[in-house]
Amino acid sequence: MPGGRLTQAERQQIAVGLADGLAYAEIARRLDRPTSTITREVTRNGGPAGYRADLAHRATQQRTHQRRQAAPRGSQASPQPYGRDAEAVRDYQEALTTVYMTSGLPKMMARVLGCLYTTDTGSLTASELAQRLQVSPASISKAITFLEGQDLVRRERDENRRERYVVDDDLWYQAMIRSARANDLFIETARQGVGVLRPGTPAAARLENAARFLDFVSEGLIRAAEQGREVLYTRAETTPDDTARPRSDRA
Repeated sequence: MPGGRLTQAERQQIAVGLADGLAYAEIARRLDRPTSTITREVTRNGGPAGYRADLAHRATQQRTHQRRQAAPRGSQASPQPYGRDAEAVRDYQEALTTVYMTSGLPKMMARVLGCLYTTDTGSLTASELAQRLQVSPASISKAITFLEGQDLVRRERDENRRERYVVDDDLWYQAMIRSARANDLFIETARQGVGVLRPGTPAAARLENAARFLDFVSEGLIRAAEQGREVLYTRAETTPDDTARPRSDRA
């Protein structure tokens, strides 16, 4: 994050920007911060209508204090692989969680997904998730059930017969196909409405145009997902001159 953590003065500028009706991107530009930083800050502190600079600053201090107290007992104190900075990883996981929340996921589901995506294995057990997120197993179970229903995670059993929750590359493809297919019901219903409202009338034309648009977009998404699926299985491999080149893991 450029410039480190947000200061109280910056939070006051965010509050002023929100009161003036500025977009997150404009507030970020004025503070020379990433837009994601402003989005996360506002989302986790009451939203655009409820954001208060002093309350947000105090809440951040409290979270930092609680995190430092919990670190020796939890897995957050464990060394990170590959020489990663533990605090930077934690901050990034929170940023990713905020992105998921902004896209419509409930907070706990977003936290679970963010946790899974920032592990190298891409899989964790329920107890591992509960320990990392410092929440109850029941909360994890509820979140996993929701995410699995949205095709955002899948279950598998490891060699010890423990159930693990997994995010892998193909889930992005499946999610894209599912999103495209979600339009099918509206398209079908809209075209039924054309007959009811009588072709050629303004209302029927509106529904027909909407159906045609969504049909076109859905077909394009599916076609693009099929064509781009190979990208999800491409890994960067290092060449002798230390440059990266794509390599497909698929046969």
